[in-house]
Amino acid sequence: MLDAHQLNVFLTASETLNFTAAAKQLHMTQPSVSQHIQALEQHFQSELFIRKGRQMVLTDAGEALVPLARRLVDWSVRIDETMESLRGEVYGHLKVGCSTTSGKYVLPFLLTSFMQRHPQVTATCQVTPRRQAVEDLCDGLVHLALASPREFCSTVEFRKFISDPIQLIAPLDHPWANRAYIEPEELLEAEFIMREEGSGTYEVAGRGLEEIGVPVDQLYTVLTLGNSEAIALAVEEGLGVGFVSRIVVTRLASGRVATINVTGLEMKQDVYIGRNNNLPGTTAQNAFWSFVTDPSNPILLQLAQHGFQYAFCDPEKIEL
Repeated sequence: MLDAHQLNVFLTASETLNFTAAAKQLHMTQPSVSQHIQALEQHFQSELFIRKGRQMVLTDAGEALVPLARRLVDWSVRIDETMESLRGEVYGHLKVGCSTTSGKYVLPFLLTSFMQRHPQVTATCQVTPRRQAVEDLCDGLVHLALASPREFCSTVEFRKFISDPIQLIAPLDHPWANRAYIEPEELLEAEFIMREEGSGTYEVAGRGLEEIGVPVDQLYTVLTLGNSEAIALAVEEGLGVGFVSRIVVTRLASGRVATINVTGLEMKQDVYIGRNNNLPGTTAQNAFWSFVTDPSNPILLQLAQHGFQYAFCDPEKIEL
């Protein structure tokens, strides 16, 4: 019969591709790691690792075993957590994926409050591109994800969580800084610092600009940056104007940049929270889902002061 501990040793070795490093990470001896790997190879009657020169690599059999082993190890962890929870405690390690700027600021508040209530829970927040966050959720690599997804998989339930306003910002000494509004055509005269194509902020800005007759590809882009925080800093330094999440302005750049209103332009990015219904929820996952979808949660009410609009008073549920 397969041993979940042996499979966990194999998974660690597959990540490090070095038995000594795996042993150190697992607080084991290198010979013990080798013995576990050899036992698995005897069980499957297949080599799982081979050496190519000084480098160790997975065989085809090893590559095939990785996702299966990960699933079994996850099930083993969930069994332990479930049995522990029978004693009335929320227990375990919570893995949350996040792809949006707003999510990066919201999650620490939520996780801190949740873990204060449930001190036996630990958590990891993985910030990745949007597609990766959704794929990780579909593959069971994270328990929950905050994303602005267009791509869904059939096993995932997403609920609209928050709407995050997107704002145009400019340096304090910019000609637009002291005006109540500017007209759409004036945008074509400015130098822009933009997010990369495919990012949520870029797509939201593109749709909003199209509605007021200013195609995003007609803007004069002098600099492209990979996150909204960097855009806010570049705008503060006077390199140009840019579109960022409101929470970036309130948390990082309040008083150091000017927010610009454009006639007819309103933009917001919808952020969703998702879980994979094809996999059994851990005790920590189920408790956190209940926590963040509770409309009376005081943390959500506090965050609303930063301009977020929360959806759980009238939830929009998406299932494919």
